[in-house]
Amino acid sequence: MISQRVAGEIRRLFEVEGWRRNTIARHLGVHHSTVTRVLVRQGLVRPTLAPRRSMLDAYAPWIRETFERYPKLATSVVYEMVKKRGYPGGPDHFRHRVAELGLRPRRVSEAFFELRTLPGEEAQVDWAHFGTRSVAGGERKLYAFVLVLSYSRAFSVRFFYDARLPSFLAAHVEAFGSLGGTAKTLLYDNLKSVVLERVGPGVRFNPRFLEFADYYGFDPRPVAVRRGNEKGRVERAIRYLRTSFFPLRSTLDLDTLNREAKVWCRERAMERSWPHDKRRTVREAWLEERSQLLSLPPEPFACHEWVERIARKTPYVRFDANRYSIPPDHVGRSLQIAAEISRLRIFDRHELITEHPRCWGKGQVIEQPRHLETLRQEKTKARRNRDQHRLIQAVPEAEALLAALAAQQGRLTGAVARLNELLDEFGPRELTLAIGEAIERETPDPETLRLILDRRRRARGLAPPVAVQLPDNPKLRELVVTPHPLAGYDLEMEETTDD
Repeated sequence: MISQRVAGEIRRLFEVEGWRRNTIARHLGVHHSTVTRVLVRQGLVRPTLAPRRSMLDAYAPWIRETFERYPKLATSVVYEMVKKRGYPGGPDHFRHRVAELGLRPRRVSEAFFELRTLPGEEAQVDWAHFGTRSVAGGERKLYAFVLVLSYSRAFSVRFFYDARLPSFLAAHVEAFGSLGGTAKTLLYDNLKSVVLERVGPGVRFNPRFLEFADYYGFDPRPVAVRRGNEKGRVERAIRYLRTSFFPLRSTLDLDTLNREAKVWCRERAMERSWPHDKRRTVREAWLEERSQLLSLPPEPFACHEWVERIARKTPYVRFDANRYSIPPDHVGRSLQIAAEISRLRIFDRHELITEHPRCWGKGQVIEQPRHLETLRQEKTKARRNRDQHRLIQAVPEAEALLAALAAQQGRLTGAVARLNELLDEFGPRELTLAIGEAIERETPDPETLRLILDRRRRARGLAPPVAVQLPDNPKLRELVVTPHPLAGYDLEMEETTDD
């Protein structure tokens, strides 16, 4: 390598003084090939050496013709095609030689007009993907919502774990508040939150989004398909966000990330130079533009999403990979969920039945203790009623006993359970007789009944009963056999004896 000064001296001696190349090389102390190379680069002499032949020369006409027919064809695909036709070189050499020889026609660059907007006239909106984040129970994608005022280049950023419509609308509301209003026109890609269907120039908007745009008074305008240059300002803002903000904060949790993004947009991003006049800052241009923005309504738009879910047998509804508890008396119904960024409200028709904080984990169960306590009490009551029904069906006299017992102690749950145990152990006939004796003695107590039953068993000379292990089948355990009076059998025996 030689210095710029030596290269300039070579050119002066050759072009002004008329020295020969060997003379220049001898007096400047450089090789003659260095002098030739400098003069060739400056266009003062032509190269004397003939270009070296390449193994690609034989295939050059075919390669040029292929690229002319298929201008978007990848070079790697053409290499595989040439290799099948006998080309012995490697892919790197092939790619370099194609570029050197100009075998592939260069794509004609498209020129664009510079877009200039008036203050308060336009803003550009887009989502940006920032990888994934670990959450409780799994992973979620991290998105950034970016809204840029086209004139001043001031922008607002908010990170989310989803790109659903409630997040999209809530981010607009926050951006309008931080920027002091909204522009008259907002440019969008053809995302589903804005455009449901597009056929040529015809656009079918998302009706919920149209309601939002009408509430704030701006004109939503989707850009043409595959025409990202129409919203290049938000694309540059996203690139600025990726390079200047996110790298040092990539490990922060979502709440901290959003707090720092708000501060960064208000301070660091506002102090950068304004592209239209480097002597001014974005903050100065924004202060000029703010007075031209549309004023905001007194109340923000309700940015919730309505989702319908059916509560099955358990007191939970599923939403966004998590389960939320509901009052147990609403099981089996079709419920409506109003999903917001920070909370979840659950309605049964027009009645609000419960409210939960929004969970952004996966596979989590969000419960309210009162829902489970209500279910627990109902299940205890149901079991007591079921046991009581079984007892009275088997031994009708037990109803009078329970009434007398309730008058004495009030709670019957334990008494009903013990009476059912006596029913299983001694049978309905013995229990009926014992209940009659206990009521007669005015001692309606399960322990008194056990004493009476044990005494009667010993009087008959019977051994203590052996517990029978029934199959674990609720239908068999709750089977009730209604006893019948035996007087009919005695009468039948008397008639037989008379004969």
